[in-house]
Amino acid sequence: MHRLLLIADHASNHVPADVDLGIDPALLDQHVAIDIGVGPLGRLLCERLPMDGIFGPVSRLVIDLNREEDAPGLIPVESDGHKIAGNARLDADAKATRVERFWRPYHRAIADRIAADRPDLIVSLHSFTPRLASRPEEARPWQVGVLYNRDDRAAVIGLEALRDAGVIAGDNEPYSGKLLNATMNLHAEANGIPYLGLEVRQDLIGDAAGVADWADRLAPVIARVGAAFA
Repeated sequence: MHRLLLIADHASNHVPADVDLGIDPALLDQHVAIDIGVGPLGRLLCERLPMDGIFGPVSRLVIDLNREEDAPGLIPVESDGHKIAGNARLDADAKATRVERFWRPYHRAIADRIAADRPDLIVSLHSFTPRLASRPEEARPWQVGVLYNRDDRAAVIGLEALRDAGVIAGDNEPYSGKLLNATMNLHAEANGIPYLGLEVRQDLIGDAAGVADWADRLAPVIARVGAAFA
């Protein structure tokens, strides 16, 4: 049996009570705060395959767990046209405290999990908005994107499996893993572990029926990719 590990950096919109983002709370249900649908989809995939899962515990507006520790956008001050006023007020010490509180424990936990039981394949699960408010002219027709940086071993198999299943799949779309791949760079590529980076379009997994449908579609794809590295 091949060992699979799912990592979902942006599965939560949780903001701790002592963190003041200075935003309209309604934003927490939008794509700027959470990868819509990823939490329920990831958990259902973990049940079906079976597969272990690590789910990011806080909103990406608190800290973006899929950024390098020194990346400029790690604690965002703006997202898709929305100002994150509370983050803009943070001084260097407050930023360092937030990194120590959220980013480092999350990535230590992933590193410890991999060291204790090295997976044959890591699945990185995200979702993307069909249309960015800041770039409304940009079409995003893909149902699922496959992201990768230097290591494309699993991506090649995953793209073939998705297309065989009739899925409209994007190759390093809607953005490139060569530019944004921090968690997989740190924990998969650095360890020589194959990984399948999946970006599912949010409008497809925005309710329970969509989540169930895409779990049905993606579980065989993940299993096929995993079997190639068992």
